[in-house]
Amino acid sequence: MTAVAPRSGWRGWVDAILVYRQPRMAASLTLGFSCGLPFILVGQTLSAWLRQSGIERATIGMLSWVALLYTIKFLWAPFVDRLRLPLLHRLGRRRSWMLLAQVGIALSVANLAQQDPAANLTAVAIAAILIAFCSATQDIVVDAWRVEIAPSHEQGAMAAGYQLGYRIAVMVGTAGAFWIAADYGWHLSYLAMMGLVGIGIVTTLLVREPLVAAARESLLSETRVVDWLATRGHWPEWMKTLGGTFIGAVVCPVLDFFARYGLALGILLFAFIGSYRLTDYAMGPMANPFYIDHGYTLKEVAAVVKGVGLIASLVGVVIGGILVARLGVLRALAVGSVMMMLSNLGFSALARTPGADVLLLGVVNSFDNIAYNIHGTSLVAFLASLTSARYTATQYAVLSSIYALPGKLLMGFSGVVVDHIGYGSFFLYTASLSIPGLVLLYFVSRRHRPDAPTAGAAA
Repeated sequence: MTAVAPRSGWRGWVDAILVYRQPRMAASLTLGFSCGLPFILVGQTLSAWLRQSGIERATIGMLSWVALLYTIKFLWAPFVDRLRLPLLHRLGRRRSWMLLAQVGIALSVANLAQQDPAANLTAVAIAAILIAFCSATQDIVVDAWRVEIAPSHEQGAMAAGYQLGYRIAVMVGTAGAFWIAADYGWHLSYLAMMGLVGIGIVTTLLVREPLVAAARESLLSETRVVDWLATRGHWPEWMKTLGGTFIGAVVCPVLDFFARYGLALGILLFAFIGSYRLTDYAMGPMANPFYIDHGYTLKEVAAVVKGVGLIASLVGVVIGGILVARLGVLRALAVGSVMMMLSNLGFSALARTPGADVLLLGVVNSFDNIAYNIHGTSLVAFLASLTSARYTATQYAVLSSIYALPGKLLMGFSGVVVDHIGYGSFFLYTASLSIPGLVLLYFVSRRHRPDAPTAGAAA
């Protein structure tokens, strides 16, 4: 594919908008929906179900550690990147793993729908773990597909489409689930969500396989693998195959990253990525418990927070994609981080307001959704700019695990923090967590230009 450089001036702004007409943008959107739905079902939606079932806030916060599976997905990403699935491999390496993960998600959500948190919290936790594992596997493949299917100058738009689908799934998985749960109960609500997993399955069957993924076998002839095998000619064949696969799938992607960026810049990039999303991760598990504890009904939350929030999300995603395309990813990252701080300050003010003010809730939440999507779209585009085409799935999985790990460790204690300092001070605390990321972003901007081609990217 020959990449056409974006134009400058007003034509560049027009191109940044018209790029969304391409079919792969629609596929990125529906696959984003497929990734966002299971994540929210074991996150905020499950926390609301648990709170209504009388589960303590501290326990709800600790159960959010189920999401740590998304953080350690790099452990099995190399195998997803390389292994061919029996029978399904005819769909292609990316599509076959997508389909397997999506079927696993559907079955696991059906299992969760049958559980009762008040009677058997352990069974709920196990079902949530199964969903998270299958969902994290899907994320590995979808991230690789998205990076491989489009040229670098379209990655901002691809990220925006993905984020848009993801946010729609978040709204459907909360507002839709809440509305059904309010009238028919949580069990039917989760069964309805299981049916929506079919959107991802249909997309997987319709999209095309990236050409990059089809050429992965040639990586077995990499110099590092060949050199390693040459010194172990006396080993049994199965041991040489296993060792060569490990070197090619795990060691080479890590060494490639530091070879392209250097040790000092590589560590700085890791530190920035790990601190950038502390605010929204730490705040996430307590959002729905806050709405319930502050006196809002499930239908008010569904209509205002999720319904109006969906419109704000659409605006935020489009703005985020355009900001990345026109201002550059680093400036877009800064804008998103500052807006996330302001949105959490708004939640702090809302928490100190007596009574369940629906109008104020809509204003604060709308701004939060715009900020969240600019924030997320910028980071997704930034991560895509750091990966090498030779090791897309593994490197992206490592980078996305790094950005999630610190925040997800913090989010497990969010219920304890609220119990000790209250919601008003809690949201001040989450707002302050954006400061380290902004400081590190300043140092990153002095040493790294995401738009500059690297040797790995050229390869």
